[in-house]
Amino acid sequence: MQLKFTKMQGAGNDFVVIDAYSENIVLNTNQIKTIADRYFGVGCDQLLMVEKSTLNGVDFKYRIFNADGGEVEQCGNGARCFARFVAEKGLTDKYEISVETASGLIVLQLKADGQVTVNMGAPIFEPERIPFSAANRQEQYPLQLQAETITIFVVSIGNPHAVTVVDNTELAKVEILGPQIESHIDFPQRVNAGFMQVLNSHEIKLRVYERGSGETLSCGTGACAAAVSGIALGLLKSPVLVNTRGGKLSIAWAGETTPVMMTGPAEFVFEGQLEI
Repeated sequence: MQLKFTKMQGAGNDFVVIDAYSENIVLNTNQIKTIADRYFGVGCDQLLMVEKSTLNGVDFKYRIFNADGGEVEQCGNGARCFARFVAEKGLTDKYEISVETASGLIVLQLKADGQVTVNMGAPIFEPERIPFSAANRQEQYPLQLQAETITIFVVSIGNPHAVTVVDNTELAKVEILGPQIESHIDFPQRVNAGFMQVLNSHEIKLRVYERGSGETLSCGTGACAAAVSGIALGLLKSPVLVNTRGGKLSIAWAGETTPVMMTGPAEFVFEGQLEI
């Protein structure tokens, strides 16, 4: 089968986008892994499927698959690319788009300068909903790893995140600690591990080890989780500029039950066809 695809990136987080809205396309786990492979396929952090929503009044359905073929609930950088894709491909003429995801509805706003703002919904702190094994909600939690205990802030932005504050992201042991946090027994569905350095009350540096993908140049939900954790801990004030290795994201959050608003770039890289 000849599969048409579009390669996109948002702040260095790269995606293969498939139009399963205009025609019925179903991919199995092995096909997704092959497409995501950077040596034998196109290469990407995540594969995004644009589909028709099953809900009345909702514009699109958005499915996200990590490089290991596993489907996940949410991807902030991918959501921005999703918005640019459906607009550029003529699938919608709206500037505000409602999208069904595995974690609920999100709203995407296309800006005149090409940036996209995503309403990511309110963050989730209750351990059982993240999910995270803890008797009750705490501000922060100790997490025992193989050779040390670290302190984490745990939150869901449609998908689970564990954020730890570090003195210097460049010196942080992301490659060592990231996999240990991702697969820790206290996270039954695994977790994204964020390493945050506070620069000032409105700016941070961030590295994220994503479940199923490893460290990526950027992570939209990870940026949201880091900003939320910093604001909740009194280390930051909204809005927060998040510097990732792939680019900058702006995160605004007014607190507790209010939605997290993320603004950032979404760019086309190339298009092609792949035999699968």
